[in-house]
Amino acid sequence: MTIFCSHCHRPLQAEMSCLPRRGKQAPSASKPFRSTKSASKARRDQINVELQALRSLLPISAREKERLSYLHTMALVCLRLRGAQLFPPDSAPPVGPALGTELLSLLPGFLLVLSANGKLVYISENVDQVLGLSMVELLAQGDTIFDILDGRTPEDVRKKLLLAQEQPGREVMFVSEMRTSKAFRLQHGGNQAVAVRGRFMALRWPASPSTTAFLALCTPVTRLPADSDAGSQDDLFQSTHILDMMFTDVTESVTYHLGYCREELIGQSWYSLLHPEDADLAAAQHRAVGELLSAGAAAETAVLRLLRRDWTWAWLSVSARRDCGGHSITCTSRCLR
Repeated sequence: MTIFCSHCHRPLQAEMSCLPRRGKQAPSASKPFRSTKSASKARRDQINVELQALRSLLPISAREKERLSYLHTMALVCLRLRGAQLFPPDSAPPVGPALGTELLSLLPGFLLVLSANGKLVYISENVDQVLGLSMVELLAQGDTIFDILDGRTPEDVRKKLLLAQEQPGREVMFVSEMRTSKAFRLQHGGNQAVAVRGRFMALRWPASPSTTAFLALCTPVTRLPADSDAGSQDDLFQSTHILDMMFTDVTESVTYHLGYCREELIGQSWYSLLHPEDADLAAAQHRAVGELLSAGAAAETAVLRLLRRDWTWAWLSVSARRDCGGHSITCTSRCLR
């Protein structure tokens, strides 16, 4: 019986060369030839050369360039590309590297520009005076605003930015802790609380996500002292509320911070003084206090804005706790300077 080759249909004894040799199969689209070690090394060397070239073009000091990893280099390049997209060379950017040191020194904080999706586009060079980290060091934390925030504030910030994006031109404000250097934390006992005030603006027309940016001024606020710090009592007032947050009592020092007499507030609702943008955050804190099972336990501190008697807003750090018996809530409010 003659056996035929499945490849060329000739008798197997007549043609053996038609069979593919072991280890030397022809390449296909799904299985190309594997690259050799020398070819892989050549590609890596070429990539390293290109990264070195990109690093050399970055407008930062030679000392900072030496400390850059490859990933950090690419993060800085992406930052510059986003900036070039929003602020082309032929435009006059409202903020950018062209700002001189003298002008930046007059600001009470540093400047921040974000893309529509929260990516960092620009951080002014004086950021190190506020956070103890240079722009390059801060970018090592990540390339979005949420990467440089500390604690559980990113979700609140995300909501504020979404609100500002839905209504271009509307100014929003929020206070968040930002990451700082180790030396800063050792000196000041923690990260830096920063008040961010800004709005989304169309930098070119027609307006689109690629031409819209969030421009903000980030101002440091005094770090809150511990509750046991007797020297800080002038910065706070205490208020007592029934479970629906109606005032039943408040210390006389409220007049210094908010301008109201004690008698004016008793009988009013806490919510009547809250900034509309902070109502959800205050309600979440209120619910958290209501769900506490142990008397005297405190919910997490919230940073809120309350209306002063002169129709301006006061930034307060509010700690709420449920009193023994569970029939009232006491709030300790510290004024942020």
